[in-house]
Amino acid sequence: MDVKDFYYDLPKELIAQDPLEDRSGSRLLVLGKKEDELKHRIFKDIKEYLKPGDCLVLNNTKVIPARLYGVKEGTEAKIEILLLKRKENDIWETLVKPGKKAKPGTKIIFGEGLLTGEVIDVVEEGNRLIQFHYEGIFEEILDRLGQMPLPPYITHQLKDRNRYQTVYAKYDGSAAAPTAGLHFTKELLAEIKEMGVEIAEVTLHVGLGTFRPVKESDVLKHHMHSEFYRIEQSEAEKINKAKREGHRVISVGTTSTRTLESAADENGFLTEKSGWTEIFIYPGYRFKVIDGLITNFHLPESTLVMLVAALTGREHILHAYETAVQEKYRFFSFGDAMFLEVNRLLYNPDATYNEKYYSQTGELKIPYEEYETILEQYEKEIRNAVIAGSGIRDVWNKYHTERWNYEMCAEWCKENSANHRF
Repeated sequence: MDVKDFYYDLPKELIAQDPLEDRSGSRLLVLGKKEDELKHRIFKDIKEYLKPGDCLVLNNTKVIPARLYGVKEGTEAKIEILLLKRKENDIWETLVKPGKKAKPGTKIIFGEGLLTGEVIDVVEEGNRLIQFHYEGIFEEILDRLGQMPLPPYITHQLKDRNRYQTVYAKYDGSAAAPTAGLHFTKELLAEIKEMGVEIAEVTLHVGLGTFRPVKESDVLKHHMHSEFYRIEQSEAEKINKAKREGHRVISVGTTSTRTLESAADENGFLTEKSGWTEIFIYPGYRFKVIDGLITNFHLPESTLVMLVAALTGREHILHAYETAVQEKYRFFSFGDAMFLEVNRLLYNPDATYNEKYYSQTGELKIPYEEYETILEQYEKEIRNAVIAGSGIRDVWNKYHTERWNYEMCAEWCKENSANHRF
């Protein structure tokens, strides 16, 4: 796969610079399984696409005011620090600008000495490890001195820092917001819950690697950034219950998706778990947990465009993005949203189309109505096999060609893509 396969043309004026006054008043592009099936709605209409028994999964991470401005001790040179990962003993991995002024031993003063830091090492990609010194509680000092780390494509000043925070944010740790969740209000979530939709929460602390471009022309050579996640047992049980009963798991955002798919077993079930994930999801990935996704629009040629392409097909998602550009949707963090469901019979693990149903240029070989019936039957048989504990091997083989039988797929992923973990 070439990174250029995930490019689309985006006029700069469509990049949203400010959040809307009404969180749930943004636009919502709804993708059907057919490529030309697109609906233009308002985000609060998401209720019409959720069903009783569905499980909506939110990422409850909280963005910290991770951008600090200080001066270099001795020269008073201005230095900007971005906190990336908390280590032990008040040591943080950071991004420093300008880096050449931050050699090991450099001391930096923030807030006229309220906080000081010393560069103790230079690590991967030029990031600096900084040991901080202070009196009191670090989080309180950070709240006083720090600024919200808005993405580089947002140039406007944020008037209310809570607008770069979801209404359900709980646990400090993110350097960027899980932006799909910014569309929800407490009132909308209450209405969704009253419909009989279960709401589960997971935690993934979003790193700035989420904005890092893919520099390799061959997508498979790209190395993903690492992010910390946690799933509590009570939330895992909500998700497992929905799966056992044949209901959908709808992920809010790519961060929730990466958490669920990282932590799940082969059959898509979860237990209490925490750790670091570097999972890279691109076309060919077999989704184990999620059935649908609520997400914002992502940067061209980014890993997140590749993730949504894996859900519904590259041509389908690019057609949706091109339509959104034509219709002047608002893009990226403060922009509009889309809702899409997983098309599970689309790809083989190497991103070629499942030739039992598709040509290798992506056209269906059979009428769409027939394909839709087959897809429903496939998902039902997969679910029954998982619940019975018999594994999905026989069902997979029934709906894929011999060239991509279960064993061949597992072997390909083992040799070529540990992230796919077939």
